[in-house]
Amino acid sequence: MQHTVMQHTVQQPPVTFSIAGSDPSGGAGTQADLKTFSALGVYGAAALAGLTVQNTQGVRQAIAVNPQLVRDQIDAVLDDLPIAATKLGMLSNAAVANAVADVIEERREEFGLVVLDPVMVATSGDRLLEEDAVAVIRTRLMRLADIVTPNLPETAVLLGDDVPTAHNADDLEQQARALVSAGARSALVKGGHLNDDVLTDVLASAEGVARFASPRIRTRNTHGTGCTLSSAIAASAALHGDTRATGVSPAAVANARDYLHRAIEAGADWRLSRHPETGHGPVDHLFDLHSVNLHGANQQQRAFNAKMRQQSSASSAESASYRYW
Repeated sequence: MQHTVMQHTVQQPPVTFSIAGSDPSGGAGTQADLKTFSALGVYGAAALAGLTVQNTQGVRQAIAVNPQLVRDQIDAVLDDLPIAATKLGMLSNAAVANAVADVIEERREEFGLVVLDPVMVATSGDRLLEEDAVAVIRTRLMRLADIVTPNLPETAVLLGDDVPTAHNADDLEQQARALVSAGARSALVKGGHLNDDVLTDVLASAEGVARFASPRIRTRNTHGTGCTLSSAIAASAALHGDTRATGVSPAAVANARDYLHRAIEAGADWRLSRHPETGHGPVDHLFDLHSVNLHGANQQQRAFNAKMRQQSSASSAESASYRYW
């Protein structure tokens, strides 16, 4: 009697990599990156380049991680995991930024697409990047990345203080094109600081220009939006099948912006802080999951959670441990 062996193909998510600083309050930095990766369905890895002491009210302290330790973390990830896309965030100082640039130059193909978010100042206005790192970002990392995603103040620093102040979408396009001329493969200049009712971002590359517009959501809960968008671009590019050969597609940017818009919308009325009338609260990175848990939209998921809780109680004598969020 013959038996047929059924082969089961396991579908695996793309792997994305964050090299950034931590935010213990969970709204920005590495914590926001990993939430975003999970929400969009990719597997997230992370190396810490900086540590902060911050919350929704502001940054109390920022400390750089030893450059060699940053390098060792990156090597450990690259030696093990096939990376589809990498997001670079807060890099603390010139020593750390140079260490990251060195390893990217040495192992460029292993990083996949590189999204550079030139984090300089937190939403609260507190500085996160030492002055000596700006030149490294401008002269090395911007040229190694596939896309750079600055806001208007960051764009002014990258282009020099003589850059004209942006007032509209045409000015955003001019600055995005200027970044490409300065060495960026592509540049997404974000127009959030224009404070218009319509939020406009402009993507420029050698292939052309794309403009993106969405209604502005008036809320104080915008902590970590830059981190979230850049990590969403990395995840979306990986899912979209973008490669170093193709670069980051406008479709990936559009998908990332849509995710951020929905995350801001879902958390717009949150009052998580003890002092919600000041500071800047986080967005709801996991809005789909929270919708299920809070509104009972998925009965199967709730039944599964109940079953797992029963199994956890039954197996407690065997020291089995389960945690539920």
